[in-house]
Formats: sequence, C-alpha cells, structure tokens
Amino acid sequence: MINNISFKGSVIKAIQLLPKASSLIESLRDIGYSFESAVADIIDNSITAKAKNIHIHFDFEDKKLSLAIVDDGLGMNKEELIEAMRPGTKNPLESRDENDLGRFGLGLKTASFSQCRKLTVVASQDNRQVATVWDLDYVAQTEDWSLQVLDNDELSMLYKINELKKNGTIVIWEETDRIVDNSVSEGNEDVVYEKIENLQKHLELVFHRYLKGKDKINIFINGEQLKAFDPFFSHHKATQELTEETITVNTEKIKIIPYILPHYSKVSAQDYEYYAGTGGYLKNQGFYVYRNRRLLISGTWFRLIPQSEMYKLARIQIDLPNNLDDLWKIDVKKSKASPPLVIRQRLKKIIEKIAGSSTKVYKGRSRSISHTNTAFWERTSARGEIKYLINQKHPMIENFIKKLNSEEEHEFENILKLISDFFPKDTLYADIGNSNPNLINRLDIPDIELEAMAKDKILKEREFMTDDEFINYFQSTEPFSVYKNDWKEFLLSSVKLKYTTSAE
Repeated sequence: MINNISFKGSVIKAIQLLPKASSLIESLRDIGYSFESAVADIIDNSITAKAKNIHIHFDFEDKKLSLAIVDDGLGMNKEELIEAMRPGTKNPLESRDENDLGRFGLGLKTASFSQCRKLTVVASQDNRQVATVWDLDYVAQTEDWSLQVLDNDELSMLYKINELKKNGTIVIWEETDRIVDNSVSEGNEDVVYEKIENLQKHLELVFHRYLKGKDKINIFINGEQLKAFDPFFSHHKATQELTEETITVNTEKIKIIPYILPHYSKVSAQDYEYYAGTGGYLKNQGFYVYRNRRLLISGTWFRLIPQSEMYKLARIQIDLPNNLDDLWKIDVKKSKASPPLVIRQRLKKIIEKIAGSSTKVYKGRSRSISHTNTAFWERTSARGEIKYLINQKHPMIENFIKKLNSEEEHEFENILKLISDFFPKDTLYADIGNSNPNLINRLDIPDIELEAMAKDKILKEREFMTDDEFINYFQSTEPFSVYKNDWKEFLLSSVKLKYTTSAE
C-alpha cells in the first residue's frame, strides 16, 4: 500500500517495507559478540539498574548448556519489560543518565541472540513477576516479530526462578548453540569449563573498578565471587602513577592517567606473571578506555605507535563520559572505539611524555647507569647494527685487568671479546617471544651474598672514595644494584661514614 507522507515540507509517496524476520534475526546474531562480551553486556544492564549482587549460573546437563544471570536491581513492571525486549529500545543519539552503561538499546537482545536461540527475561517489582520470551525458531518459522508473554504456571517452572528477589531481573539463555558447538559431542564439558574460566578473567578486568571500593558490586559465577583485576597494579609501591591530564571536548572532560608498571626485579615472580594479564605484557600495553568506570577497550595504541618491548610496562587509563560515544565511535558491543583527531593528537603527546619513564623501567637500572660504566653489558648501535658487548670499564672487570700482566691481560680481553661475539641473540629473541622476562635468568641474588661481596669491597677500596661516591657505587653498580634492601642503611651500619647531605 502506497501512502502520501509529508516530509521536510514535501509530500512523498512511501511504502512500508518491514524487514524479513528470519533474515534479520540471523543477521543480528552475527554482529560479532564473543561469549565474554555478551555476558558483560547483560551485566551492564544490571549495573544500570543499581544491582548490588549479580549471580551467573551455568547448568550443563544432557550436553545442553543453560545460563541464567540474576540481579537484585530495580527490576521492571510489565510495560517496562516489554519495551526493554524491543530491538532498538533507545536512540543512541538521545541523552541518557550519566551512569547508564548502554547506548543503542540493543545490548540485551543482540548479546543474547549472539549466544542462544531462546531468550527469557523475568522481571520483579515488589514481588510482582512478569516474564517474556524471544524464541528465534518461532520468529523464523512464523516470519513474525511476536514476543511471547508467559503465564504464572510457565513462569514458576523457569530456571533459577527461586533466586529472584523482591526486586530484580533474571536473564535466561537456552538453546545456546553458539557457546558450545553442538556438532562436537566429545569434550563439550571441558569446553564449557574453559569458557567459564575465560569469562571470569574477562569480567574481573572489565568491571574491576566496580568490584572494589566503598560502593562495590558483587559478581558471582556458580557461587564463586569474582575479584577485581587491576591492570595498572596501582597498589604496588613500585608502580609509577604519572601526572593526570584532562582534555575538554564539547565542555566534557576526558581524564587520562598514565601508569608505568614495576620492573620484574621489583615484584615477585608470581605477581609479575599475574599482572601480565592474558596474552602477556607486550599485548596488554597501551590505552585502557573506560566509560563510567566500565572498561571498553584495553591494550591498544590506536595505531599511534606500534607495540614494542620498550613500552610494554606502560598502561594508560582514559575515562570518558557516556555522552561522547558518538564522537569516539563506540560500537554496539562496546569493544571497539576510535578517538577523534583532536584527541589523537593529544594522546600522541602523552605517549611521548611517558616514553622515557617506560623505557627506563623496562631496561632496569643497568640502562640508567650505562653512561657511568657500571653495567656489565653495554649496547652499541652503528650503521643499523646493534651489538651487546661486555663492558671492560666496569669497576670489577677493570680492577681485575689491572692485576694481570700484559700477556694475561691480552688473553683475558680476547676471552671477553669471544663471549660478546657469541652472544646468543637468536635463542634470547625466541625465549623473550615465548616467555615472561622473569623466567629468563631472573636476577635473584640473595641479599646476604651481595652484603658479603660489599664487605670485601669496603675493606679494599673504602679509603679511595668519598662518602657520596661510595654510596652511589653500591646503589648503581651491577650486581649490587639488584639489592632489595637499602644500601645506605647497610653501609652506615658496616662502616663509619661522614655521610653528606648530597648523598641523601
């Protein structure tokens, strides 16, 4: 039927052309959600509804997986639930509550459809419960966008319905054909447990700022409470929190805080591996973009610079308000973003500022003291070729050479040259690419051994150094530079120092 419609001052002829339900449904399933991002999208709704406790339940019986997400939020009445089940509930350009974690009004539906063919949502307000169902097989068969409303008897039989409080919501996924490949009968249970483990890690990262603090929320998976995973290791004393910067766009403020994670010599091997995160330090360097404290994007430089070993300890927190989504091109899944040109320019300057700090921490103390000849190895670069040579000006090596006669000195220098020439660069490159640095020749010389070496040094050379030189020697010279305690305190207790103010 052709209708005459007034539009922008003109009368146009138009035909209402609704999308074919079966085709659109299958297309909506392939927007690109992962299992983890789909569950996170459902949790966004619970947080927006002011839930304090969110329980995720898995049931794997008869090789079929069912999932329920139960919260104690505000819940919905019948009219609100029906509207929430409409595909495209909100216009993404409309203004929203500043704490709203949604945008398109699609998350509940598209996230669920990406993982299951049957979505049931139960809402409760003041113990009045209502339930609706999207059954994709029914929609495809009838070519009709008809939402099913359950009666009380049907509602009482639903999975985990007894978990629902006076107020709250249950989202139930059944016919989960995308979570587990039904064509594979063997090992499906192992696949499910692996997905649950990956989901836990994902949620502990994405919602880490909600999982701690005064107003924290609690998230459970099959009864196990999740723990916040802070990618910035911000509570460790060796983590560097650099100066916060603010960028104002359209009167809205974007806050940026760079962090430099601790060098592996400053933390335990267990902590170093834990805070590497899934994929390791190299993959997880870069910007971490949050909207309302919820992590959207992690571990990216937005193509401003390539990933590099030199920057792998740099992670930068960016906090956005939720009304800049369009400017940042936040996608439906809330897993991709692209900063506008004016922001990219500022971000590049911030990268330049942190480059020195990150490189210094990554290379450790040896780099900062390389110009004073106190590292065992020195790096040279000429004509595009990089070499690592044993530093013959290191105090220990230099003092040893002085004790040799000319023939012995020449032979010893040849040995050092051979060791440098046969530096195992190929093997080291492969090991670094496949391992964490803490697994490769970790510098873990016991303090008691370093102190014994220091006492020998004190007896031999104390009289030839000023107090300042003496303190600086132990603080900056390998191997003493890996000492975990304070050389100043040890030396003050071991030898009488005048100790000047400049030494402090």
